[in-house]
Amino acid sequence: MRFAFLQEPPFCFTDASGALHGCDAVLAEKVCQTLGLEGFSAVETEFAELLPGLADGQWDMTTGLFISDERKQLVDFTRPIWMLSDGLLVAEHNPLGLDGYMALARDPSATLGVISGQIQHQTALRNGVPAERIRIFGTQAEAAEAVIAGVVDAYASVAMAHRGYVAGHPDAPLAVVDVPAEEKQPAAGAFALARGDSSLRQRIDSCLGKLLGGPWHRQMMGEYGFSGSDIDRLL
Repeated sequence: MRFAFLQEPPFCFTDASGALHGCDAVLAEKVCQTLGLEGFSAVETEFAELLPGLADGQWDMTTGLFISDERKQLVDFTRPIWMLSDGLLVAEHNPLGLDGYMALARDPSATLGVISGQIQHQTALRNGVPAERIRIFGTQAEAAEAVIAGVVDAYASVAMAHRGYVAGHPDAPLAVVDVPAEEKQPAAGAFALARGDSSLRQRIDSCLGKLLGGPWHRQMMGEYGFSGSDIDRLL
């Protein structure tokens, strides 16, 4: 099982020794071990390459992605493994007072960073942020560094991913703002698989059904900053 991942704590990240950590990575490896799928290996890539690489056979499963009708045309999804809210990564003390996408839309001076191919780009547009004030980056690190440098005023992604970045960079002058539910409801994410192997997807779904919400899963997710209510929302 070749597992494609991004450097995006707390979902997936490597330490100084190169060992892979993160809730998505640990869950994926646990599923593979439980199902007896040999040879679990991790392949680092960028977000824009996740789905093309899956379609081209470069890997067999990806880290969790938000489920969308558009993506369902390209890949199969397992049952959801998390349900999360959007957030904005902003400069410390939030100098523009941004509290969501609509605040960005109202301020003609405000610019937003997004990752290429991520759903937050379309969410920002639907909430009125003009396309010309949106900058596109390849990785979480590039977008976060752009906020620090003042290249953009905010970076939109999953709030939990922002918190993971801040936790890993405690000296970075950054803060996290939760996007209001009326602008974007929490959404479900799942592992993505190449289309057509329904047997594998069903086996993975069955295994996830036994793991999610159980003692092992709750303890593991807690180690990466997820609360009991985060897990209950999924169930």
